[in-house]
Amino acid sequence: MPQNSRTTLLIAEDDYLVREGARSVLAAHPRLEVLGAASDPEGILELLEVHDPDVVMLDIRMPPTFTTEGIELAHQIRAERRGTGVVVLSQHADPEYALELLRHGSDGVAYLLKERLGDADRLVQAIEEVRAGGSILDPRIVEGLLEAQRRRTASKLAGLTPRELEVLAMMASGRGNLAIARELSITDRSVEKHTNSIFRKLGLSEELELNRRVAAVLFYLQRSRD
Repeated sequence: MPQNSRTTLLIAEDDYLVREGARSVLAAHPRLEVLGAASDPEGILELLEVHDPDVVMLDIRMPPTFTTEGIELAHQIRAERRGTGVVVLSQHADPEYALELLRHGSDGVAYLLKERLGDADRLVQAIEEVRAGGSILDPRIVEGLLEAQRRRTASKLAGLTPRELEVLAMMASGRGNLAIARELSITDRSVEKHTNSIFRKLGLSEELELNRRVAAVLFYLQRSRD
């Protein structure tokens, strides 16, 4: 970012007090210039026909349905206006919202909780980061994503039989199929059948670029760390 260059910004927020409060705080910051604010997606799209902001800050829930209008609007803005950063604000630390927001990539995107509106410096940092093409996720949202991943991993491993878990544990220790067969006193073909069943249950298709054996071990080690 050039020295002394101010970041231009549009704000979309349906709550009047939140919208005007954010506008007032951010407009007072010397490195920001607020070009306008709107209460709904239609209003922000009208402003975008007039202005070319560096960043658009959006509420995740806006009229008419108050569900995921902010995420849909973020996708539209990023598709039609490459180079425009998007900061999405939410009252909810929902990892599914974050995953949907980042579905088309994370460059130039931030997802923060609305409580960060009380921390002007942090908010300005996020705005400037996405202008530069970076990405920021609220720490609480990151925690939610990690917990969701742990639950998915545990759920998949729960579908393995005791014998399959034994085979997977030996894979994690570095043993090949022959060594596993000797250790468990079973045939090589039985080990191959167990490993193929493990791959299938963990959703590790043959098309995966990552070696399926390594991926399966990573699943196992993730559970072991928990």
